[in-house]
Amino acid sequence: MMRTAVLLLSLITFFGCNNNARSQEQNNTDPAPQRVEDTPNDLGQSIQRSRQTAITRAVEAATPAIVSINVIEVQRVQVRDPLSDFFSDPFFEQFFGQRRSRIQERQVQSLGSGFVISPDGYIVTNDHVAGHATKISVSFPDGKTLEGRLVGTDQASDLSLIKVESDQPLPYLAFAEEDQPIVGEWVIALGNPFGLFEAAEPSVTVGVVSATGRDLSISRDNRIYREMIQTDASINRGNSGGPLVNALGEVIGVNTAIYSQSGGSVGIGFAVPSGKARRILDELRKHGEVDRSYYTGLQGRDMTPRIATALGMEEPYGVFVQDVEPGSPADEAGFLPYDVIIMLEDEPVEEAKDYLARLYDFRPGDQLHVVVLRQGEEVELEMLIGRLEG
Repeated sequence: MMRTAVLLLSLITFFGCNNNARSQEQNNTDPAPQRVEDTPNDLGQSIQRSRQTAITRAVEAATPAIVSINVIEVQRVQVRDPLSDFFSDPFFEQFFGQRRSRIQERQVQSLGSGFVISPDGYIVTNDHVAGHATKISVSFPDGKTLEGRLVGTDQASDLSLIKVESDQPLPYLAFAEEDQPIVGEWVIALGNPFGLFEAAEPSVTVGVVSATGRDLSISRDNRIYREMIQTDASINRGNSGGPLVNALGEVIGVNTAIYSQSGGSVGIGFAVPSGKARRILDELRKHGEVDRSYYTGLQGRDMTPRIATALGMEEPYGVFVQDVEPGSPADEAGFLPYDVIIMLEDEPVEEAKDYLARLYDFRPGDQLHVVVLRQGEEVELEMLIGRLEG
């Protein structure tokens, strides 16, 4: 009897488990899991999707608008006469006189990068790439090459505008509407470093916005790099003029300069910000140049410790106003000799080059807010920039 009961309990338990298992399978609406080896296509598509990021999508969108720029320019160089050292001896000079060096013209070829900003063929690059070009060739990623025409150039901001003629609308990039990029956000530099891949897809480097508002020293060729974007995305020679793009595929800057002791990238590159570039390029497109015919009527110089002491200043800083021309914009604004300019549009002015560099951001007809130090007191002035005639 006991054995029959145990057997009956075992049978009930067995069939009960089977019933429960069948019930769970029937009530589960999810499909049964499949083994990985049964879905190779799904797996490949999943991996492919995982490789697609905001960066790769931005690169894909930007690449067709990136160009290589081949430039020929004529340079005038001073050629030294091989006999000049021999005849420089005073004994020979009394018979033959001083021998002068000769000026010789030569053609120089250089390469840079650029990007299309309109479907009708306007292209941005740097002034130091195309500003003195006598012939310009523009190569596209699809292998097409078109002749370029220099529309206008601006040495101070280091920007140039080129135009090509095409039968078809060209792919182009848009400038970011937001003028201030986010420090730390991903950025992409595209271009043709060292001219290695002309008429081919551009090289891509990725980094972040390292800083904004960087002011560099005025260069020997009078280029003024103010409010620059700093990035650690690799920028090398040949990348000049290419775009710095955010993860949305928008241009936030024009790659322009690097800091390097070796000539190669060390992770400190600089780009002209989009807001400044837009204004300069718009002027170049309309007028072929940027109007910098400033006239203020101010004559100033850097402060010296002696002048600072005489004016009761603890340390020398600012621009010392030596003279003010009668009837000039400065005179009408209320400037006086011995004023010290210490602020321009709410930015400190440490020395004369700061004042001049800041002035380059404005145009004749703009009004400037200036703070001067006068007899130990700060005085606020409003000056309307005039135009130098003639």
